[in-house]
Amino acid sequence: MDVAAESAVATARRQLGQAAAHIDIDGGVIDRLKYPTKLQQVSVPLRRDDGTLEVFTGYRAQHDDVRGPYKEGGGLRYHPDVDAEECIGLSMWMTWKCAVMDLPFGGGKAGITVDPKTLSDGVVERFTRRFAEELRDVVGPKRDVSAPDMGTGPQEVAWFMDAYSMQQGETTPGVVTRKPTRVIGESYGHEEAPGRSVAIVTRAATEYYDWNIEDATIAIQGFGSVGTNTARLLDGWGADVVAVSEVDSAIYDLDGLNPESMEGHDEQPDMVSGYNAPRRTNAELLELDVDILIPSAVGTVLTAENVDNVRADMIVEGANGPTTFAADAIFEECGVPVIPDILANAGGVTVSYFDGLQDINRRQWSLQRVHEELEEEMLKAWDAVRTEYEGSGMTRRDATIAVALSRIGDAKEMRGLCL
Repeated sequence: MDVAAESAVATARRQLGQAAAHIDIDGGVIDRLKYPTKLQQVSVPLRRDDGTLEVFTGYRAQHDDVRGPYKEGGGLRYHPDVDAEECIGLSMWMTWKCAVMDLPFGGGKAGITVDPKTLSDGVVERFTRRFAEELRDVVGPKRDVSAPDMGTGPQEVAWFMDAYSMQQGETTPGVVTRKPTRVIGESYGHEEAPGRSVAIVTRAATEYYDWNIEDATIAIQGFGSVGTNTARLLDGWGADVVAVSEVDSAIYDLDGLNPESMEGHDEQPDMVSGYNAPRRTNAELLELDVDILIPSAVGTVLTAENVDNVRADMIVEGANGPTTFAADAIFEECGVPVIPDILANAGGVTVSYFDGLQDINRRQWSLQRVHEELEEEMLKAWDAVRTEYEGSGMTRRDATIAVALSRIGDAKEMRGLCL
């Protein structure tokens, strides 16, 4: 059964159960991982510029911290569809992602049910500072670290950090990552890291299947931070990026686009729709006859309703949860490899870890070093998943989650249960 409307947490639990069936892990650990350690729900009052008062609901899901503090890769989300189940599901995926990358973090997720497009900059600042106030007792550099996500960016997390620091009585940059780089000491290379990791894993996957990256045609749904950086890196390696899209428009040119000449949505909204190339819809982009499809926008775009029309030979997930459980199964039956999000887009949380190392040592790495270290970590994770996958009978997603579960299970066994 497909459930294009299935919640993130329902999908995450299905994936957990399927992967767990392939490995030797205590059933009690699996039962525990179906639920968050904590779910914080808060009311966030907001006075708009016209003086009217509204109250919004915010959430902070803290899934598991057996390997380290709760962490968001793409984190603080302002979106009308945010709810508790979405935050729990995304926090579960972050737990797997950190374990796959062998990082000393667990998974967390925060969000507010609001449309940020309806808010002025001044209102967003007041809103963000109040959210930090509401969460002050559950976050912190050694407890729970946030980052920007849909509807937020470096400025919002800078406000969040400042509000938290004021509450603590000392500057505490480690409570968030992906702050403005040159102003508050964030690591270089953080903004482009998720897209860069998608590109690195895409290239590794083509090598695994004996494809030549220079012969590959690629369609990328979403031309925000992830899609833009993925497209530019793959194009630089010789791949043909033939289609990209924004929210309301897609472009397609079989002769290849020039991502370097196109500004991403974060740089200039609606740039794609103004580019001189044949138009497509977002839905049509998913069904183009290309070698590699990279959904990098939102979740649940590949479903049982459209999976039979998808003609790509490989899917690499740039967004979180773009493939439903049922669509995943159909791709497997058809022999279409799906490289899962918790591996492919793990660059963000990995550079967050690098940022923490730089904070501890009070020394900033060069951009070149960040890129080199990220590639090393991504390929190390790719090799771990490949080893688990080969000859196992598992899907790539099962193998990826299995790597994570083995590491989490080992940590829980060593730490034991506090009674």
